[in-house]
Amino acid sequence: MRTNAHGHARPSHPELTSINAIPPETLHARFKDPQRKLFSEFVDLGKEKISITLQKITPGGVCTTICCKLCGMKTPAATFALVAILTLPGCTPLSAVTMAGSIVNRIMESSDTQPYINDARPVVNTDEVAVTNLNLGIEYMQLGKYEMALGRLQRAQEARPDYAPIYDVFGLLYQRLGQPKEAEQYFLQALKLDKDNPSTLNNYGQFLCSQDRVEEAEKQFMAAAENPLYDAREIPYANLGTCAYRHGQPDKAADYFTRALSLNPKIPSALFSLSEINYERKDFATARDYLNLYITFKGQSPGTLWLGIRIEHELGDKDKVSSHALLLRNKYPESEEAKLLNESGIR
Repeated sequence: MRTNAHGHARPSHPELTSINAIPPETLHARFKDPQRKLFSEFVDLGKEKISITLQKITPGGVCTTICCKLCGMKTPAATFALVAILTLPGCTPLSAVTMAGSIVNRIMESSDTQPYINDARPVVNTDEVAVTNLNLGIEYMQLGKYEMALGRLQRAQEARPDYAPIYDVFGLLYQRLGQPKEAEQYFLQALKLDKDNPSTLNNYGQFLCSQDRVEEAEKQFMAAAENPLYDAREIPYANLGTCAYRHGQPDKAADYFTRALSLNPKIPSALFSLSEINYERKDFATARDYLNLYITFKGQSPGTLWLGIRIEHELGDKDKVSSHALLLRNKYPESEEAKLLNESGIR
């Protein structure tokens, strides 16, 4: 909890945004991977993740598509996916039973553990192996299973040692592990392989900002933001704003946040931070406008209620102060913001 220029405590700023090196659509590659172990491990990540992923990659005739994919695999692991299939829209019990019968027949026909094409030898594609292991590594990292994530990334590297996104994610992993030296080496290796990759530039920039190397971070963020082929340029601009604000440069931060919102007006971190900045500037009406926009997208929280109470107090709206204060005390009585409210004397 930090204090602003007026001595008020305020919530920490949102974290910088890291970009997963692999876009969601490449999840499809997991079901094309010829190795039964990878498929089985993906199944083990959980029913909910399977269901969500299958819905993403099989719009339309969901049951038919999945049936083709699962029936093409001579592996018991495929049967576990039936649990997820029953949760998908358009899958009736009859269609699920049909799939189950087809899969069981395949399993009974052979004890082999790999899919075949025309009964030929197994087909191994190193690109797909790399992408599948990379995606698994990302998911394990997001789940906090860092050792398993490291293992998957190492397998991806073995399959495609020249694939830049692998080193980008290695950098993110070592950053989470608190090993900045190793993290930076991997980010630099990723940029050596693909110097203009906006994902890596953004991730390296947020790493540099976390190390208080603000000028270096700004250079990386700007390189990503100025890439004309990058279709999410608001992300590095928002990160530029967050980094500047975190390091005591509110005016520069406001400029970057404004640029980000000009590209995408629905960035919560930029809206909330601009509300805080304008409150500190004593532009309370503008602070209220930004806060209301933030609440539209993200809803109320202890932080928004406490900021709203202070803004409405300065604007003299006693009714809103009372309603916000009541909600904060009743819904979040143990929060740090509720304690600050009780200590402030605002009624």
